[in-house]
Amino acid sequence: MARVIHVFRQPDRFVAGTVGEPGDRTFYLQATQDVRTVSVTIEKQQVQVLAERLSSLLEEIVARFDAEVPETVPDDFVDVDPLDVPVEEEFRVGTMGLGWDAETSAVVIELLAITEGEVDETVVLDDTEEGPDAVRVFLSPVAARAFAERADRVVRAGRKPCPLCGEPLDPEGHICPRQNGYRRNSDLTDES
Repeated sequence: MARVIHVFRQPDRFVAGTVGEPGDRTFYLQATQDVRTVSVTIEKQQVQVLAERLSSLLEEIVARFDAEVPETVPDDFVDVDPLDVPVEEEFRVGTMGLGWDAETSAVVIELLAITEGEVDETVVLDDTEEGPDAVRVFLSPVAARAFAERADRVVRAGRKPCPLCGEPLDPEGHICPRQNGYRRNSDLTDES
């Protein structure tokens, strides 16, 4: 079966979002252009890494290409609307790629479907016939910064951390390892 690459050159919307309650959320990235919407499932950690790497890429673009990239985005520019429904998974993201298209002054984000074996890195940001299905999104620097801001907010909107151990607090309760009397002390030496 031929590889499917969903390309969004001028998306109306590209956002990270979730379905479900904190502690049991499924994370999605959703791209919309005109009447077409594609949603892919992604891990929370991948969303966090994508937001961080996108911010780093934007800083590098300013330094190397002298492109105009805002350091911050006004809150009213960040998309806070929920995901478009119905949310139907196209695929689960395995590999992600980032790039800069100097011709169009756009950040390119590519999301590749998870596969059984190793992904050949040459298929990332390429239109080869063979390889995993992909979603490729082109964003202006402002839209990329807004995406990263929303993605960061989505990741942080989960369960609050325990003030003692930092683990997420569950609504049903939390067994904190810091309250059971066990304390690791690395200063002790074995004198036996």
